[in-house]
Amino acid sequence: MSTSEHKAEAPKTVGCMVITVSDTRSEETDKSGALMKSLLAAAGHETHLYRIVKDEPSEIIEAIREGTGHPQVDVILLNGGTGIAPRDTTYEAVKELLEKEMPGFGELFRYLSYAVDIGSAAILSRAIAGTYRGRAIFSTPGSSGAVKLAMEKLIVPELGHVVRELKKQG
Repeated sequence: MSTSEHKAEAPKTVGCMVITVSDTRSEETDKSGALMKSLLAAAGHETHLYRIVKDEPSEIIEAIREGTGHPQVDVILLNGGTGIAPRDTTYEAVKELLEKEMPGFGELFRYLSYAVDIGSAAILSRAIAGTYRGRAIFSTPGSSGAVKLAMEKLIVPELGHVVRELKKQG
């Protein structure tokens, strides 16, 4: 079956959770989380849960587990905490949970970041994606530019396809 046939059979609406990882943002100042929710809604997807958590592995893991426990959440999207600063722990928290990694997400995100956005600074990004408890997890940097790029070029175009693959039987 071709990719276009897979996408044709994919759900048109996907249930999501958005997690912003930040020590300083509030709901009023969370531009990247708002952008994620807005881009999901524009594509016909639903955000069932939204959280802002501190850049602490235990808080990140707890929020992800909350998402996997929600019956309408198929995809968990995180933004923030993916750099190399000492407080950036999202990558480690997510990687610890992943059952299957989708290395192409991080590779393509860094390539696109390099080519169309930030040049060689793309090497600092530790964007990661994979699966956990039957859900897809995508973790992007926290800047609005990075969120826009990841959402528009990689995540939104494949959301239904990813969920279709996760729910396949046999």
